[in-house]
Amino acid sequence: MPLMKSWVDSANAPDTDFPLNNLPYGSFLTGDGEAHCGVAIGDAILDVTALEEDGLLAVADQDEVLIFGDWTEFMALGPKVWARFRTDVTALLAEDAPDPVTLAAYMVPQIGTRMVLPFEVREYTDFYSSKHHAFNVGSMFRGPENALPPNWLHMPIGYNGRASSVVVSGTDVIRPNGQIKGPDDDVPRFGPSRRFDIELEIGAVVGQPSSGPISVAQAFENIFGYVLLNDWSARDIQAWEYQPLGPFQSKATATTIGPWIVPAAALEPFRASTPERENVLLPYLREPEPMLYDIALEVGLTPDGGTETIVSRTNYREMYYSAAQQLAHHTVSGCPMRVGDLLGSGTISGPDPHQRGSLLELSWGGKEPFGIEGGTRSFVEDGDTLTLRGAALGDGYRVGFGSCVGTVRPAVKLPEE
Repeated sequence: MPLMKSWVDSANAPDTDFPLNNLPYGSFLTGDGEAHCGVAIGDAILDVTALEEDGLLAVADQDEVLIFGDWTEFMALGPKVWARFRTDVTALLAEDAPDPVTLAAYMVPQIGTRMVLPFEVREYTDFYSSKHHAFNVGSMFRGPENALPPNWLHMPIGYNGRASSVVVSGTDVIRPNGQIKGPDDDVPRFGPSRRFDIELEIGAVVGQPSSGPISVAQAFENIFGYVLLNDWSARDIQAWEYQPLGPFQSKATATTIGPWIVPAAALEPFRASTPERENVLLPYLREPEPMLYDIALEVGLTPDGGTETIVSRTNYREMYYSAAQQLAHHTVSGCPMRVGDLLGSGTISGPDPHQRGSLLELSWGGKEPFGIEGGTRSFVEDGDTLTLRGAALGDGYRVGFGSCVGTVRPAVKLPEE
């Protein structure tokens, strides 16, 4: 698909994340502090809440769907409404739109505008679905011969996280405190995590509810769109707590998502297949067609007052399981899914060292610190800013996600008794 031209000049630049081909959905604060729904176009935001209020944009046959300033109510209306709304907004912003002068009054500059969570995160599940990541981590702790547990090649492994800890890009992250294994395995110490880490992920936003098992094809249709996601992880807290039930406090500090939901429709030209498999999947997990996406990803690390270094470059197509497979598997027990559920892909790593999506892998458990501008890193230090970026690359344009940014601040001292 070629670049679609817009009357918004900045949307036609080859390096913008937000051409007319994209039209991602976000939420922002207006000058009076109200949350509005917006659509990114070039370097601007189209205020679709205001357009709806003024009768210039209809959402289905209902009034004021976007009045609450996030996209949860809109998602609940379903794929037909999603498609019609996207068609209508595309027509408003296209090069041959009938009244760009009127619409220009509803444009807000992205720079200087505060973004908020674009939907109500009802539940959050994080998966572990990159074979390269799972093999790297397993090799560190169990050796290459036992890197993958027996179940890993048969189903997407995941755990239920904390929806309350999901924050929007730009929110500072406080270094977590917790129990950490000491020299004596049975006597832990308490204090700030010294092995604080990031995980480069893509989050799938569930846009339709389900009350029982659904197929992979149905799951694919139920996904509204995708966000960048950083699952902050305290590796030393995790090492002490994870047996026998898995991550808990080590993953509860924060999960940062990007401010823009890229609609599944915008990613349609970039679909890719999951890899060839060592084991044939059970029928309920088999994909009827390609359901991954070719999305280039990178991680930048900027020390306090320093210069950014790109420490990782990889691609979403490296995943062993797609979001549709993850969602379908999530439902087989009868687990109901809700509008606004968030599914983290798990750390996205490729086969080469520079494609590793966590600092744990990049520094090989801290044993091999890697270079950045002005120094080295093994794990995240206070004052470091981590920035995730991603885009599907078309012919002379990109369908991008913007940036997913978080800066780490020192741990909070616990109150004295």
